[in-house]
Amino acid sequence: MREEVDPKHVLTVLEKHNRDRGGLIATLEELQAAYGYLPERVLRIVADNTGRSLVDVYGVATFYRSFSLEPRGKHLINVCLGTACHVRGAARIAEEFECQLGIRRGETSADREFTLETVNCLGACALGPVVVIDGHYFAKVGKSKVKQLLYEAEKGFEKTDVSGDQRIFPVEVNCPHCSRSLMDKTVVIDGYPSIRIDMSVDNKCGWFRLSSLYGSHNVSAEQDVPADAVATLSCPHCNVELVGAWKCPICGAPMAPMSVSGGGMLQICARRGCRGHMLDLDISAF
Repeated sequence: MREEVDPKHVLTVLEKHNRDRGGLIATLEELQAAYGYLPERVLRIVADNTGRSLVDVYGVATFYRSFSLEPRGKHLINVCLGTACHVRGAARIAEEFECQLGIRRGETSADREFTLETVNCLGACALGPVVVIDGHYFAKVGKSKVKQLLYEAEKGFEKTDVSGDQRIFPVEVNCPHCSRSLMDKTVVIDGYPSIRIDMSVDNKCGWFRLSSLYGSHNVSAEQDVPADAVATLSCPHCNVELVGAWKCPICGAPMAPMSVSGGGMLQICARRGCRGHMLDLDISAF
């Protein structure tokens, strides 16, 4: 993690993403990964070299919860305190993280290793208490698991054998209207068949595929989508628009619902760059 802003490094990252119409978000994500947060000087360099106003860049940096203007630790912990998780003891889980790390929620450890935050909902209510560390979802977490999760985070989750890790799971989804499968075995993302959806933005149509591994935000699209644009998502079989009654809990954009095989519903945010996901499984089906 870099301590001082290197203008040449910022310019290198900008050049890397300058061909992507939605490159601002990708640029800020890579810079935050490098510095642990988005320093003011980084935002000014990005604004000066993209033709955007500092207000516009700052607006994007403060709109998405994944960005931070304050230093964060190397590892980000989110403990869900939503109703379903709360009644299953999520508050005690948050307290155990505070005890193990010696910090309060919203703070970063002195060695800049961990930042502890709480959220109102992660959209996986049937799996609570839910904890997300560095983008990895952990279901039904108990106090006894906290120390082990911190150890694994420091070691690196990338060293975990995903194929044998029951905490990381793929979902199979169908169109909620025609009930046909949305799984595409011809395109693999994260080692699993992808989910195919048709997409329309500014009257331009194309396909959109996303990872079926819950918690992953890896996607592939036929066309570039401008940052912050809200796409119309539809079933590739019946062409009916996928739009539900729920709004994204992060940005307020429409959520696209899909039926989970075996019971339940997966919903994804239709806004480009937003990582809003909601998963409600019918646990009676398991």
